Amino acid sequence: MNETDKPAVRMDAIGVSTTDLAASLAFYRRLGLAFPEGAEQLPHVEAEATGGIRLMFDPDGSGENTGRGRIALAFHCGDAAGVDATYAELTGAGYHGEAKPWDAVWGQRYAVVQDPDGNQVDLFA
Repeated sequence: MNETDKPAVRMDAIGVSTTDLAASLAFYRRLGLAFPEGAEQLPHVEAEATGGIRLMFDPDGSGENTGRGRIALAFHCGDAAGVDATYAELTGAGYHGEAKPWDAVWGQRYAVVQDPDGNQVDLFA
C-alpha cells in the first residue's frame, strides 16, 4: 500500500473506564459536555465534544480502581482567565487540584485537576 492508498486517520473517541459513573458524568458536565438525562443508569455513555471527538464512559463494575492504565484529557479554556476560573470552579466543587494555575514555560496558562477516578485533566489556554 502506498501513501495515497492509506485511509485518513483521525482521533475519534476517548474511552474511560469509571468506578463511579454518576460522579464522572457530574464532573465532565461541569466542563461543558452534555449527556442524556438518566445516563447514570446506562451501561455505556457517550458525549460528543467540540470537533467531533467522542468521550465514552463504561462502568468497570468492580467498584474499585484497578489501575488499568491512566488517561490524561486536555481542555482548552479560551484564555488565562478561563483556566483560572475553571480550576476554581472544579476545586471549589470538591475535585482534587493537582497543580494550581501557572504560566508554563511553553507559553500556555496551565492547571491540572483529577476527575473522580484520579485521571489527569489538563486545563490550558
